Amino acid sequence: MKKIGFVLLVFLVMSYTPVLAGEIGSQLAKESIIEKIQKTKVIRVGMSTFVPWAMKDKHGKLIGFEIDVARKLAEDMGVAVEFVPTAWSGIIPALMTGKFDVIIGGMGITPERNLKVNFTMPYDYSGMSMVAHRKKAKGFSSLADFNKKEVDIAVRMGTTAEQAARKHMPKADLRLFENESQALQELNLGRVHAVVSSAPMPAFHALKYPDKLFVPLEENFTKEPIGFAIQKGDYDALNYFNNWIINAKAQGFLKEKKAYWFESRKWEGLVK
Repeated sequence: MKKIGFVLLVFLVMSYTPVLAGEIGSQLAKESIIEKIQKTKVIRVGMSTFVPWAMKDKHGKLIGFEIDVARKLAEDMGVAVEFVPTAWSGIIPALMTGKFDVIIGGMGITPERNLKVNFTMPYDYSGMSMVAHRKKAKGFSSLADFNKKEVDIAVRMGTTAEQAARKHMPKADLRLFENESQALQELNLGRVHAVVSSAPMPAFHALKYPDKLFVPLEENFTKEPIGFAIQKGDYDALNYFNNWIINAKAQGFLKEKKAYWFESRKWEGLVK
């Protein structure tokens, strides 16, 4: 009798498992940000300004690689896009509190950040470079030259640039700034030796002030994957965004936009 009862119990559990799994899956889908976006017809994108990832043109309109990516994503979803400019140091907390749906802002995928948010697969790769002051950093041509206690390095706080500077130039005096423009201003005024930031910004800034600034390193000194960031636990959204990235790569969209914003200066007239 006990054997029969056990067999019946197993049968009942197995019979209801697909039903329960289906109900749980349906409930999770309803709670996904994808469902909300489809209902409101708006995707809210958290971002911060980094040249040429996201910036304002002469008329105050947002342009850049990330802006194009977010607009294409919204177009493919059949919804409008609402950009939510946010201080980089607070962008992850803002996502976690629901201020926006997704971060599309050149965010490097790191284990530390991954403890707080879920990342999509990489849709791009970036790397750290630096732009230096010709007089203060005269003769500097390696990371070792900058890794000295008398050297001042400016970075934007809370970024992978800060992490890279701390790791590769631990002896240098690190100056932290809320935004990149402040760091670059310090460099232009000759108050720091260099600014560390994601490529290609350092090269672009050096080209603007060739008599005053230069790029001391021939190549980027790090490589990092870039992904969308969403709240943890939303696997329906993660699945959708990953598949969108796969298609955007296959169609050549990401390659085309990368070439325009990172490998050319065709857009320069839009911001001058």
